[in-house]
Amino acid sequence: MLKLVSAVSGVYDLVVGAVLFLFTAQMAAAFGVPPPVPEIHARLNALFLMVIGAGYALPWRDPVRYRAYLWLMGPVLKGAGATVFIADYFLNNSPAAFLLFAASDGALALWTLIALRAKGRGHRAEGTGTQREKGKG
Repeated sequence: MLKLVSAVSGVYDLVVGAVLFLFTAQMAAAFGVPPPVPEIHARLNALFLMVIGAGYALPWRDPVRYRAYLWLMGPVLKGAGATVFIADYFLNNSPAAFLLFAASDGALALWTLIALRAKGRGHRAEGTGTQREKGKG
């Protein structure tokens, strides 16, 4: 399941980043906000998203080795991002349409967390747990 989570999360970040990078003004208009001034702020966020999306190729190819990437970019970053979108909606009256990002980031964060925890239980079940878990300490 970690490979699927990596693929979906990577494609999501690459697509959102590319659309934001190429169509900054149109995205702002679609969400009912003025374009950022200077526009470089949105483009840097878009670049950030695309690099994170490309980074998901690492856990997609080797989810065990790059498990930390999934923890950082999934539950930590996407979970925090969803929280910030929700807080901004209530505290700063950001457009309700921004809650779409809270929902998508939150869903990906939760899915990643579930996949990571399921994989961890699978490792222990396969006998690769610590010495204490194996009853030797």
